[in-house]
Amino acid sequence: MTRNRERLDMLGTLILERGVVHLKDAAAALGVSEMTIRRDIAGETDRFAYLGGHIMPAQAVEPEQPYELAAAADKHASAKRKACTHALDHIRAEDTIFIDCGTTLIHLVDLLPDAMPLTVVCYALNIAEKLTQKPHIRLVMMGGVYHPASASFSGASALQVLDELGVNTAILSAAGLDGSRGATCIHFHEAEIKRKAMSISAKNILVLDNSKIGRIRPAFFAGADDFDAIYTEDGAWEPEENA
Repeated sequence: MTRNRERLDMLGTLILERGVVHLKDAAAALGVSEMTIRRDIAGETDRFAYLGGHIMPAQAVEPEQPYELAAAADKHASAKRKACTHALDHIRAEDTIFIDCGTTLIHLVDLLPDAMPLTVVCYALNIAEKLTQKPHIRLVMMGGVYHPASASFSGASALQVLDELGVNTAILSAAGLDGSRGATCIHFHEAEIKRKAMSISAKNILVLDNSKIGRIRPAFFAGADDFDAIYTEDGAWEPEENA
C-alpha cells in the first residue's frame, strides 16, 4: 500500500468517526502538511468533499441550490411550528435563553407567551425582529459580520457576548441530523456560535422537522447525544432508536 493510499484510508476512518474534520486537524492527526492532505483528496472527489477548510464525505454535499433564508421560510412551516411546541416546556419565566438562527425557531418566538418575562440572546435579524414584539422580553443581540443568506451575525464580538451571560437553556436548530454523525448546518460561521452557546448553557434543546432527519450538511456542530432533548413535529426523538 502506498503512503498516499494509507493516508486516505486513515482520513476516511477519521471522518467516519467525526463526520467533518478541519483540514488543520486532519494534517495534525496524519502527521503531514495541509498541502499534502489537499493533494491527497484532490483526486478522490467521489470519496471526499472540501468546503470552507473542512473535509467531509462526498455524499454529505447535496446537489441543490444554496440556502437562502427567504426560500426556506415556507418549507415545512406547519411541522416546524409543531416541533417548537414541544420545546416550550423547557422555558420558564425569568430564564435567560439562547435562540438559534434560521426559519424553524421563528415559530418558537411566536409561541412564547406575551406575558412571560425572559432574557433572550440571539444572533439573527429575523429572530430579533420577532422578539422586539414581545413586551416582557429583554433582548440581547449578538453583533459581528452580517451574513445575508441566513440574516445572522458572527465574529469574536458575538462569542464574547455569550461569555458574559448565564444561559439556562439554548434552543438550537439544524439543517441535518444523523443518528451517528450528529447535527449539522449549512454555514460554518453558525456552527461556531452553536457550539459556543451549547458550551455555556445549562440545558441544550434541538428543534427540527422530520425532513432534516438522516441528512448531513457541511458544518458539524454537535453529536446527537450532546443534546438534553431533541424534538421534531412527532415529539421527542431518540438517537439510539433512529440511528
